[in-house]
Amino acid sequence: MRVIIAGSSGFIGSALSAALDEAGHSVVRLVRPGGSLGVDDIRWDPSTGEVDVERVRASGGVDAIVNLAGAGVADRRWSAHYREEILQSRLSTTRALRGVMDAAGGVGRVINASAIGIYGPRGDEVLDESSSVGSDFLAEVCREWEAAARDLASAGTSVVTARTGLVMDPAGGLLARVRPLFRLGLGGRLGTGRQWMSLITRRDEVRALLFLLTSSLEGPVNLVAPDACTNAEFTTLLGRALRRPTLARVPAFALRLVLGTEMAEGTVLASQRVVPRALTEAGFTFESRDAAAVIAASV
Repeated sequence: MRVIIAGSSGFIGSALSAALDEAGHSVVRLVRPGGSLGVDDIRWDPSTGEVDVERVRASGGVDAIVNLAGAGVADRRWSAHYREEILQSRLSTTRALRGVMDAAGGVGRVINASAIGIYGPRGDEVLDESSSVGSDFLAEVCREWEAAARDLASAGTSVVTARTGLVMDPAGGLLARVRPLFRLGLGGRLGTGRQWMSLITRRDEVRALLFLLTSSLEGPVNLVAPDACTNAEFTTLLGRALRRPTLARVPAFALRLVLGTEMAEGTVLASQRVVPRALTEAGFTFESRDAAAVIAASV
């Protein structure tokens, strides 16, 4: 299988690229201006829609595209400028894939990243792919992102929007941010600790993406472990795994002060109890099914 990847150097993209290489598939990486080109890589600029058409045509045909590109949601405080960057980095990249698909003479499958943020903060409600969309900033970003991905669907091309949860691995994501604090004995609950967290190991995330490349699933698919946990449970489990106390607590007002109210409410205080109904019904088997297994496999 020949797979084009946008965002191949990122936290998930790098692991997916390695897994595809290891499985004997051909990986073609889309590289932005200024990036170093490998033998099979293709230069493109999603901000302008430009793509090296001749290099795509010379790649020998494309079976699938996986788009994992986009500005990090938690990389910085949500100023008006950065909010726009978060949105446009996703929309421009997704829309630019049309030029890649046309140059390739058609692509059978597109997997476009999305996030469980599309559901918005939902308390204790159990959420699957049929649940309604939220109304906060991240939900609106994901809604527009998925709409742009659906526009790529055509005769012969199926589209999956992979709604990823909190990916756990020491190389990046949430765990890379909080593990140093927990190792110092400074880990603790965020706010009340009652908010739900939907986790997945990076290994299961990559395994799920590989599964989606050859499955018949279309539309939204939740990429989270079957059993979510509360922030209080997460704190206890991570402290236990690292053999450190977890007596600290960061009050909600402090998080709102440091991050800004909207960012705090939409990220660290947001409660999203998500289940992977589509994946499990399609026969995908998780190696780490609950928070305890996810954390044990990730630390």
